Amino acid sequence: MGVAAGIGALAATLAFDLHPEWDENTPYNADIVDDVSSGKAHASIITGYLTVALLLVLAAAWKRHVEPRTPSSTAARVVPLGFTASAGALSLGYGWKGAMGLYNGGSEDDAFDKAGLYVLYVLNDFGSFIGYLGVTVAAGAVAWMAFGERLVSRWIGVVSALAILPVIVTVGAFGLPGFPGVVSGVWLVIAFGGLALGKSTINR
Repeated sequence: MGVAAGIGALAATLAFDLHPEWDENTPYNADIVDDVSSGKAHASIITGYLTVALLLVLAAAWKRHVEPRTPSSTAARVVPLGFTASAGALSLGYGWKGAMGLYNGGSEDDAFDKAGLYVLYVLNDFGSFIGYLGVTVAAGAVAWMAFGERLVSRWIGVVSALAILPVIVTVGAFGLPGFPGVVSGVWLVIAFGGLALGKSTINR
């Protein structure tokens, strides 16, 4: 389930990213909406909403299978909360992507003028990236379970620490909010693939 959610995250957020090619030396303006792909926006809301559903199922599966085996671990209880928080935020993030496709070349084209579409574009700049902060928090909890509680294989703890480190750096140094969306999909695929196939204590 976690691997599937990770693949969905990579597709919906990165493969179907709405940022068109743009001269980095030229400030964004409303004309950029003319270059946004409505097809990508539509594909992103479909795969994004599927990913939201997978994160909620993953949270429920974790609570059912992991929490009973880790009665004294607070970190184990943080993990599904992180997934649930991300699912809620991403419902908005991917919804904005769908709206971008709907009103910009989709079935309700011309419902908004270019200024209105530009507002949607700005929301989409980080919208589907910020929502993965909850998954980043879950990665931090898994790292603690690996090193602090020895409930998870240490290599998974290393992968989890590597997933949260760039988020800490980019937020702390630049105030950049979107890096959780860059790393979370990869973390879900690797960490949950490792949990499914490995010999972590929580699997025994």
